[in-house]
Amino acid sequence: MNRERGEHGKRSDRRTRITVVVALAANLVIAAAKTAGGLAASSPALLSEAAHSVADSLNEIFLLAALRRSRRPADRRHPFGYGKERWFWSLLAAVGIFVMGGCFSFFQAVEALREGDRPVSAGHYAAGLAVLGAALIAEGTSLARALYQYRKQGDEARDPAHRTVIAEDGAAVVGVLIAMAGMALHLATGRVVWEAAASLAIGLLLVYVAYRLGREARDLLIGVAVDPGMHGDIRATLDGQPEIDNVADLLTMRLGVDSVLVAARIDLVPGLDSEEVELVSERIKATVQDRWPEADQVFLDITEAPPRPGR
Repeated sequence: MNRERGEHGKRSDRRTRITVVVALAANLVIAAAKTAGGLAASSPALLSEAAHSVADSLNEIFLLAALRRSRRPADRRHPFGYGKERWFWSLLAAVGIFVMGGCFSFFQAVEALREGDRPVSAGHYAAGLAVLGAALIAEGTSLARALYQYRKQGDEARDPAHRTVIAEDGAAVVGVLIAMAGMALHLATGRVVWEAAASLAIGLLLVYVAYRLGREARDLLIGVAVDPGMHGDIRATLDGQPEIDNVADLLTMRLGVDSVLVAARIDLVPGLDSEEVELVSERIKATVQDRWPEADQVFLDITEAPPRPGR
Protein backbone atom coordinates (compact mmCIF):
# COMPACT_ATOMS: atom_id res chain seq x y z
CA MET A 1 0.00 0.00 0.00
CA ASN A 2 2.82 2.41 0.89
CA ARG A 3 4.57 1.53 -2.36
CA GLU A 4 1.42 2.28 -4.33
CA ARG A 5 0.97 5.56 -2.47
CA GLY A 6 4.59 6.44 -3.19
CA GLU A 7 4.24 5.73 -6.90
CA HIS A 8 1.02 7.73 -6.99
CA GLY A 9 2.78 10.63 -5.28
CA LYS A 10 5.66 10.50 -7.76
CA ARG A 11 3.26 10.62 -10.70
CA SER A 12 1.48 13.57 -9.13
CA ASP A 13 4.83 15.31 -8.58
CA ARG A 14 5.81 14.77 -12.20
CA ARG A 15 2.61 16.44 -13.38
CA THR A 16 3.09 19.33 -10.96
CA ARG A 17 6.76 19.64 -11.98
CA ILE A 18 5.74 20.02 -15.63
CA THR A 19 3.28 22.74 -14.64
CA VAL A 20 5.99 24.59 -12.67
CA VAL A 21 8.57 24.24 -15.47
CA VAL A 22 6.09 25.59 -18.04
CA ALA A 23 5.38 28.57 -15.77
CA LEU A 24 9.13 29.12 -15.16
CA ALA A 25 9.98 29.09 -18.87
CA ALA A 26 7.16 31.52 -19.63
CA ASN A 27 8.15 33.87 -16.81
CA LEU A 28 11.84 33.97 -17.78
CA VAL A 29 11.03 34.98 -21.35
CA ILE A 30 8.37 37.43 -20.20
CA ALA A 31 10.66 38.99 -17.54
CA ALA A 32 13.37 39.67 -20.13
CA ALA A 33 10.88 41.21 -22.57
CA LYS A 34 9.20 43.34 -19.90
CA THR A 35 12.55 44.60 -18.59
CA ALA A 36 13.75 45.59 -22.06
CA GLY A 37 10.43 47.26 -22.89
CA GLY A 38 10.20 49.00 -19.53
CA LEU A 39 13.71 50.44 -19.75
CA ALA A 40 13.18 51.57 -23.34
CA ALA A 41 9.88 53.30 -22.56
CA SER A 42 10.81 54.33 -18.98
CA SER A 43 7.43 52.91 -17.99
CA PRO A 44 6.92 52.37 -14.22
CA ALA A 45 3.98 50.05 -14.81
CA LEU A 46 5.96 47.87 -17.22
CA LEU A 47 8.97 47.79 -14.88
CA SER A 48 6.66 46.78 -12.03
CA GLU A 49 5.44 43.89 -14.15
CA ALA A 50 9.05 42.99 -14.96
CA ALA A 51 9.79 42.75 -11.23
CA HIS A 52 6.63 40.66 -10.86
CA SER A 53 7.87 38.18 -13.47
CA VAL A 54 11.37 38.04 -11.95
CA ALA A 55 9.82 37.27 -8.53
CA ASP A 56 7.63 34.56 -10.06
CA SER A 57 10.66 33.00 -11.79
CA LEU A 58 12.63 32.84 -8.54
CA ASN A 59 9.62 31.41 -6.73
CA GLU A 60 9.21 28.65 -9.31
CA ILE A 61 12.83 27.66 -8.68
CA PHE A 62 11.91 27.44 -4.99
CA LEU A 63 8.94 25.22 -5.88
CA LEU A 64 11.10 22.88 -7.98
CA ALA A 65 13.41 22.53 -4.98
CA ALA A 66 10.37 21.79 -2.81
CA LEU A 67 9.18 19.01 -5.14
CA ARG A 68 12.59 17.34 -5.06
CA ARG A 69 13.43 17.71 -1.37
CA SER A 70 10.01 16.87 0.09
CA ARG A 71 10.14 13.31 -1.31
CA ARG A 72 13.26 12.30 0.59
CA PRO A 73 12.65 9.19 2.72
CA ALA A 74 12.33 9.38 6.49
CA ASP A 75 15.52 9.01 8.53
CA ARG A 76 16.53 8.96 12.20
CA ARG A 77 16.50 12.76 12.54
CA HIS A 78 13.25 13.13 10.60
CA PRO A 79 11.20 10.02 11.38
CA PHE A 80 8.05 11.46 9.76
CA GLY A 81 9.83 12.34 6.53
CA TYR A 82 10.40 15.65 4.77
CA GLY A 83 6.88 16.39 3.55
CA LYS A 84 6.75 19.78 5.29
CA GLU A 85 9.69 20.98 3.18
CA ARG A 86 7.14 21.71 0.48
CA TRP A 87 5.38 24.21 2.74
CA PHE A 88 8.67 25.79 3.82
CA TRP A 89 9.65 26.54 0.23
CA SER A 90 6.13 27.76 -0.48
CA LEU A 91 6.56 30.20 2.43
CA LEU A 92 9.81 31.45 0.88
CA ALA A 93 7.97 31.89 -2.42
CA ALA A 94 5.36 34.05 -0.67
CA VAL A 95 8.12 36.19 0.87
CA GLY A 96 9.69 36.53 -2.58
CA ILE A 97 6.43 37.75 -4.09
CA PHE A 98 6.09 40.34 -1.32
CA VAL A 99 9.67 41.66 -1.37
CA MET A 100 10.63 41.45 -5.05
CA GLY A 101 7.22 42.10 -6.55
CA GLY A 102 5.12 44.12 -4.14
CA CYS A 103 7.80 46.39 -2.65
CA PHE A 104 9.40 47.15 -6.03
CA SER A 105 6.00 48.06 -7.46
CA PHE A 106 5.41 50.49 -4.59
CA PHE A 107 8.85 52.00 -5.24
CA GLN A 108 8.02 52.46 -8.93
CA ALA A 109 4.76 54.21 -8.05
CA VAL A 110 6.52 56.65 -5.71
CA GLU A 111 9.31 57.33 -8.23
CA ALA A 112 6.79 58.01 -11.01
CA LEU A 113 4.94 60.56 -8.89
CA ARG A 114 8.20 62.17 -7.75
CA GLU A 115 9.45 62.66 -11.31
CA GLY A 116 6.10 64.02 -12.49
CA ASP A 117 4.70 64.27 -16.01
CA ARG A 118 7.12 64.11 -18.93
CA PRO A 119 6.89 63.48 -22.67
CA VAL A 120 6.48 59.84 -23.63
CA SER A 121 7.53 58.02 -26.78
CA ALA A 122 4.46 56.66 -28.56
CA GLY A 123 6.62 54.12 -30.38
CA HIS A 124 8.22 52.80 -27.21
CA TYR A 125 4.88 52.65 -25.43
CA ALA A 126 3.31 50.81 -28.37
CA ALA A 127 6.15 48.27 -28.20
CA GLY A 128 5.63 47.99 -24.43
CA LEU A 129 1.93 47.33 -24.89
CA ALA A 130 2.78 44.67 -27.49
CA VAL A 131 5.11 43.03 -24.97
CA LEU A 132 2.31 43.03 -22.39
CA GLY A 133 -0.07 41.55 -24.96
CA ALA A 134 2.35 38.68 -25.60
CA ALA A 135 2.82 38.28 -21.84
CA LEU A 136 -0.94 38.09 -21.39
CA ILE A 137 -1.13 35.20 -23.87
CA ALA A 138 1.80 33.36 -22.24
CA GLU A 139 0.55 33.87 -18.67
CA GLY A 140 -2.98 32.90 -19.70
CA THR A 141 -1.70 29.69 -21.30
CA SER A 142 0.26 28.78 -18.18
CA LEU A 143 -2.77 29.56 -15.99
CA ALA A 144 -5.03 27.44 -18.20
CA ARG A 145 -2.68 24.46 -17.86
CA ALA A 146 -2.49 24.85 -14.08
CA LEU A 147 -6.28 25.09 -13.78
CA TYR A 148 -6.71 22.05 -16.03
CA GLN A 149 -4.45 20.00 -13.76
CA TYR A 150 -6.28 21.37 -10.71
CA ARG A 151 -9.61 20.08 -12.02
CA LYS A 152 -8.08 16.79 -13.14
CA GLN A 153 -6.37 16.00 -9.82
CA GLY A 154 -9.21 16.98 -7.50
CA ASP A 155 -8.13 16.59 -3.86
CA GLU A 156 -4.49 16.20 -4.90
CA ALA A 157 -4.58 19.85 -5.93
CA ARG A 158 -4.04 20.78 -2.28
CA ASP A 159 -0.36 20.59 -3.27
CA PRO A 160 0.97 24.03 -2.26
CA ALA A 161 3.39 24.09 -5.20
CA HIS A 162 0.49 23.69 -7.59
CA ARG A 163 -1.67 26.27 -5.86
CA THR A 164 1.21 28.73 -5.76
CA VAL A 165 1.58 28.48 -9.55
CA ILE A 166 -2.17 29.12 -9.95
CA ALA A 167 -1.98 32.13 -7.62
CA GLU A 168 1.10 33.52 -9.41
CA ASP A 169 -0.35 33.04 -12.89
CA GLY A 170 -3.71 34.47 -11.87
CA ALA A 171 -2.04 37.52 -10.32
CA ALA A 172 0.16 37.86 -13.42
CA VAL A 173 -2.85 37.96 -15.75
CA VAL A 174 -4.56 40.60 -13.61
CA GLY A 175 -1.30 42.54 -13.23
CA VAL A 176 -0.70 42.63 -16.99
CA LEU A 177 -4.22 43.98 -17.57
CA ILE A 178 -3.66 46.68 -14.93
CA ALA A 179 -0.30 47.64 -16.46
CA MET A 180 -1.80 47.82 -19.96
CA ALA A 181 -4.58 50.09 -18.70
CA GLY A 182 -2.10 52.35 -16.90
CA MET A 183 0.22 52.63 -19.91
CA ALA A 184 -2.65 53.28 -22.33
CA LEU A 185 -4.11 56.02 -20.13
CA HIS A 186 -0.70 57.60 -19.62
CA LEU A 187 -0.13 57.63 -23.39
CA ALA A 188 -3.59 59.07 -24.06
CA THR A 189 -3.59 61.78 -21.37
CA GLY A 190 0.10 62.47 -20.80
CA ARG A 191 -0.49 62.08 -17.02
CA VAL A 192 1.96 59.78 -15.29
CA VAL A 193 -0.43 59.42 -12.36
CA TRP A 194 -2.21 56.67 -14.29
CA GLU A 195 0.93 54.53 -14.41
CA ALA A 196 1.73 55.33 -10.80
CA ALA A 197 -1.75 54.14 -9.87
CA ALA A 198 -1.22 50.99 -11.95
CA SER A 199 2.09 50.26 -10.19
CA LEU A 200 0.43 50.82 -6.81
CA ALA A 201 -2.43 48.47 -7.73
CA ILE A 202 0.02 45.79 -8.90
CA GLY A 203 1.91 46.13 -5.62
CA LEU A 204 -1.27 45.77 -3.56
CA LEU A 205 -2.27 42.73 -5.62
CA LEU A 206 1.08 41.04 -5.01
CA VAL A 207 1.02 41.82 -1.29
CA TYR A 208 -2.43 40.25 -1.04
CA VAL A 209 -1.34 37.11 -2.93
CA ALA A 210 1.81 36.86 -0.78
CA TYR A 211 -0.27 37.21 2.40
CA ARG A 212 -2.68 34.45 1.40
CA LEU A 213 0.05 32.04 0.35
CA GLY A 214 2.18 32.85 3.40
CA ARG A 215 -0.70 32.38 5.84
CA GLU A 216 -1.54 28.98 4.39
CA ALA A 217 2.10 27.84 4.45
CA ARG A 218 2.45 29.06 8.04
CA ASP A 219 -0.61 27.09 9.18
CA LEU A 220 0.66 23.92 7.52
CA LEU A 221 4.16 24.31 8.96
CA ILE A 222 2.79 24.83 12.47
CA GLY A 223 0.68 21.70 12.08
CA VAL A 224 -2.86 21.73 10.75
CA ALA A 225 -5.49 19.02 11.21
CA VAL A 226 -7.21 17.29 8.32
CA ASP A 227 -10.44 18.81 7.07
CA PRO A 228 -13.51 18.35 9.33
CA GLY A 229 -15.13 15.92 6.90
CA MET A 230 -12.19 13.51 6.95
CA HIS A 231 -11.83 13.90 10.72
CA GLY A 232 -15.50 13.02 11.22
CA ASP A 233 -15.25 10.02 8.88
CA ILE A 234 -12.21 8.65 10.74
CA ARG A 235 -14.00 9.01 14.07
CA ALA A 236 -17.10 7.32 12.64
CA THR A 237 -14.97 4.45 11.35
CA LEU A 238 -13.36 3.99 14.77
CA ASP A 239 -16.73 4.20 16.52
CA GLY A 240 -18.01 1.49 14.19
CA GLN A 241 -15.41 -1.08 15.23
CA PRO A 242 -17.04 -3.73 17.43
CA GLU A 243 -14.07 -3.91 19.81
CA ILE A 244 -14.05 -0.16 20.53
CA ASP A 245 -16.21 0.93 23.42
CA ASN A 246 -15.40 4.66 23.16
CA VAL A 247 -13.18 7.03 21.19
CA ALA A 248 -11.93 9.31 23.96
CA ASP A 249 -9.86 11.56 21.69
CA LEU A 250 -8.82 11.84 18.05
CA LEU A 251 -5.96 14.04 16.82
CA THR A 252 -4.79 14.47 13.25
CA MET A 253 -2.06 16.48 11.52
CA ARG A 254 -0.89 16.83 7.93
CA LEU A 255 2.76 15.83 7.60
CA GLY A 256 2.94 16.36 3.84
CA VAL A 257 0.90 16.56 0.68
CA ASP A 258 -0.05 12.89 0.93
CA SER A 259 0.97 12.07 4.49
CA VAL A 260 -1.28 12.32 7.57
CA LEU A 261 -0.71 11.48 11.22
CA VAL A 262 -3.67 9.97 13.10
CA ALA A 263 -3.49 9.55 16.90
CA ALA A 264 -6.47 8.18 18.78
CA ARG A 265 -7.09 7.36 22.43
CA ILE A 266 -9.63 4.57 22.53
CA ASP A 267 -11.31 2.40 25.15
CA LEU A 268 -11.75 -1.24 24.17
CA VAL A 269 -14.59 -3.40 25.38
CA PRO A 270 -13.81 -5.35 28.58
CA GLY A 271 -12.61 -8.94 28.49
CA LEU A 272 -9.91 -8.87 25.79
CA ASP A 273 -6.59 -10.50 26.64
CA SER A 274 -3.24 -8.98 25.62
CA GLU A 275 -2.94 -11.02 22.44
CA GLU A 276 -6.41 -10.03 21.31
CA VAL A 277 -5.67 -6.36 22.05
CA GLU A 278 -2.60 -6.50 19.81
CA LEU A 279 -4.49 -8.16 16.97
CA VAL A 280 -7.38 -5.71 17.28
CA SER A 281 -4.98 -2.77 17.29
CA GLU A 282 -3.30 -3.89 14.08
CA ARG A 283 -6.62 -4.57 12.39
CA ILE A 284 -7.97 -1.13 13.29
CA LYS A 285 -4.82 0.54 11.96
CA ALA A 286 -5.10 -1.43 8.74
CA THR A 287 -8.78 -0.45 8.40
CA VAL A 288 -7.94 3.25 8.69
CA GLN A 289 -5.02 3.01 6.26
CA ASP A 290 -7.00 1.00 3.72
CA ARG A 291 -9.66 3.69 3.56
CA TRP A 292 -7.25 6.64 3.78
CA PRO A 293 -3.91 5.63 2.22
CA GLU A 294 -2.42 9.03 3.09
CA ALA A 295 -2.82 8.15 6.80
CA ASP A 296 0.60 6.52 6.88
CA GLN A 297 1.20 7.27 10.57
CA VAL A 298 -1.52 5.78 12.81
CA PHE A 299 -1.05 5.57 16.58
CA LEU A 300 -3.56 4.08 19.01
CA ASP A 301 -3.45 4.67 22.75
CA ILE A 302 -5.52 1.75 24.00
CA THR A 303 -7.15 1.30 27.38
CA GLU A 304 -9.74 -1.21 28.51
CA ALA A 305 -13.13 0.22 29.37
CA PRO A 306 -14.25 -0.51 32.94
CA PRO A 307 -16.93 -3.18 33.35
CA ARG A 308 -20.43 -1.76 33.06
CA PRO A 309 -22.84 -2.11 36.00
CA GLY A 310 -24.89 -5.26 35.90
CA ARG A 311 -22.30 -7.26 33.97
